[in-house]
Order: sequence, then C-alpha cells, then structure tokens
Amino acid sequence: MRTRRDKRMAMAKRGIRSLAIAVAFPLALTLFNIYLFGSINGYGAVSKPFRFFPMWALHFTYLASSSLMGLSAWLVWAEGGFHREPTILSLYMAQLGLSLAWDPIVFRMGETWIGLVVCLAMFGALVGCSRQFKEVNPIAGDLVKPCLAWATILAIVNLKLVFL
Repeated sequence: MRTRRDKRMAMAKRGIRSLAIAVAFPLALTLFNIYLFGSINGYGAVSKPFRFFPMWALHFTYLASSSLMGLSAWLVWAEGGFHREPTILSLYMAQLGLSLAWDPIVFRMGETWIGLVVCLAMFGALVGCSRQFKEVNPIAGDLVKPCLAWATILAIVNLKLVFL
C-alpha cells in the first residue's frame, strides 16, 4: 500500500519531468534553428556600426526568451489553462512558430521587411500571451514581459537592418 508521501513524491517527479519537457522542447527547437539559420548571410554578414548587438548576444537572448516562454507556458498548463481556454495554446504556438520563422527569414533569405512583419506579429502574439497567461497564473504573465522586451529590441534591430 502506497503511503501519502509516496504519492506526493510520484506526483512531484511527474511535475519536474513535465517542466523539463516544457522548457527543453522550445529551447531545443531554438538551438536547432540557430544552428541551421543563425548567421549565413543576414545580420552576421552585414557590416554594422559598433552599437549593434553582436550575433552571440542575439542568440543568447533568443534562447533565454524561448526558455522563459516554455516555463511560462508550463505554469499555465499546470493550472489547466490550456484546457479551459484553447486560445491560450493557439497564441503560444503562434508565438513559438513566429519566433522560429524569424531567423530563417532574416538570416537565410535576407528578407528584412518580411522579418519585420514577422517580428511585429510575434510581438502581438506575446501581448496576447501575456494577457491570457496573467488571467490563469499571474507569475506566468509576468514571465512573458522580458520576452516582450526582447521582441521590441529584435524589431528595432530588424528595422535597422532594413535601412542598411
């Protein structure tokens, strides 16, 4: 017969496993995206003024943003938010897809105007995520705010690339 403590330990292990998957999956997709499309002919090949972000800083913040969004989505999932409000999952998936699409559009194809549109759409999806996540779990909504700041910086960098 299982004791109450054993049941709680099993539940905690499942929680840690699901948290690891929720953070690792978008992080792995982002790493793969950076590996494939990171600096072929876009930002890394353009001669830029010194005030532009170095490529490693862009990639690091891209990874940090992806991890924060994974953690935030897990917090919403743990509260049952994806089941109660299916639009929350749609917003999260849209944000993830748009963030993964930005790298190849800007760095592989060199389409900075399209990249700017994708970046603005990603910002809109993040605003929606922030509002919806906050209704389910206030901490999850707050974790999206650094990602919003990152999307703003990314839009500014992308806009500067348009005019180079």
